Amino acid sequence: MIIYLTEIQDIHFFFRLESFKEIYGIIWVFAPILILILGITISVLAIVWLEREISAGIQQRIGPEYTGPFGVLQALADGTKLLFKENLIPSRGDIRLFSIGPSISVISIIISYSVIPFGYNFVLSDLNIGVFLWIAISSIAPIGLLMSGYGSNNKYSFLGGLRAAAQSISYEIPLTLCVLSISLLSNSLSTVDIVDAQSKYGFWGWNLWRQPMGFIVFLISSLAECERLPFDLPEAEEELVAGYQTEYSGIKFGLFYVASYLNLFISSLFVTVLYFGGSNISIPYIFVSDFFEINQTYGVFVTIIGIFITLAKTYLFLFLSIATRWTLPRLRIDQLLNLGWKFLLPISLGNLLLTTSSQLFSL
Repeated sequence: MIIYLTEIQDIHFFFRLESFKEIYGIIWVFAPILILILGITISVLAIVWLEREISAGIQQRIGPEYTGPFGVLQALADGTKLLFKENLIPSRGDIRLFSIGPSISVISIIISYSVIPFGYNFVLSDLNIGVFLWIAISSIAPIGLLMSGYGSNNKYSFLGGLRAAAQSISYEIPLTLCVLSISLLSNSLSTVDIVDAQSKYGFWGWNLWRQPMGFIVFLISSLAECERLPFDLPEAEEELVAGYQTEYSGIKFGLFYVASYLNLFISSLFVTVLYFGGSNISIPYIFVSDFFEINQTYGVFVTIIGIFITLAKTYLFLFLSIATRWTLPRLRIDQLLNLGWKFLLPISLGNLLLTTSSQLFSL
């Protein structure tokens, strides 16, 4: 049997083509994940800078201004400093729990970003249970805080971890009931479907107008989930030194610092997606297709405009959260638990019953 040289070259080319397809397949799997992580990192740096500038304005002082233009790179400089600081470990603590706690907190929050529709067809994973995935994954983060507090062998750290667990349980239930109400209105648990359901009537199609009480409860519960003032009892400096972070230093302390801002950003994104139309332009009877010819360029422009609209709405709520932190005093632990169990839970449950009744009568 004679095999000609051209046939051998064709066979080699075929095998090279197949190997290139495998490489491209791997790249297309990891490229969106890397882009998402890069975007999240830049957003965290922007949020830290924004909070420092807003707090400086409220307190009538000068904020960061020397590191980079307008002090934008100050957060990056602080992160680099923490990266090279000594990593201390308690001599009598549980080293495994102490080490794994920060990682659990950060990873559980990052996974939640996979179901956020930043723009038109711009979502990492469009799951049928997208909002419940966020609730389930976000409830893992307090477990990491409790592990960190217990593994530190420090009474202040342990009390901070217990407070984080109690606070999460108290406010996770009202938040879940509010999400259930939104899901009933949209007939779906997918974040993409919830955004599409609000796009029919533009500005007046937002769930904010149909769920005003649910929006207020969700906003308060999300602030409590982020452990922001006036709900930052797990790390209250006057009572617990630094709470579950007391024994941490270096990069592990930096992970907790990043996790708090990641959680704040994801909560603001979900407020935008669930109540404010997500990436929709939100102007009645005006569509992006009126300005661009429907082709490949149209899809790119729609995605870019959607990302810009989503981030604009999100940063509005970030501003409100930051302003709240530097305006309101901290609650006591009994006041915090009473607010969650005696007020927010009945209101969210009543809101769910009203939503269910209205949906049944509309059939």
